[in-house]
Amino acid sequence: MKQLAKLCREQGQDQVLRVGVRSGGCSGMSYTMDFVDSSDKQKDDEVYEYKAPGGDSFKVVCDPKSLLYIYGMQLDFSTELIGGGFNFTNPNATQTCGCGSSFAV
Repeated sequence: MKQLAKLCREQGQDQVLRVGVRSGGCSGMSYTMDFVDSSDKQKDDEVYEYKAPGGDSFKVVCDPKSLLYIYGMQLDFSTELIGGGFNFTNPNATQTCGCGSSFAV
């Protein structure tokens, strides 16, 4: 939460974090995570607001199709030298690749 709040703060006021999935990657589908302008939100997007320790808040948006594949997913952040960064733990995935950024259902 702290890392996402920090990244959102660095992006500026009108930015939201868009998460989703797309075809591709080692296992068939890959995760997407990008900052977009809040005006790019679509009418059927799900919007979640989170409050990080320390009081910073940020919004995450996801399209309904992607939400079917990532519902219940856990996003962790590690500062480890090897394997650091964001790691996805998806309970819907039946197979994941070694890099951890793609999956199959």
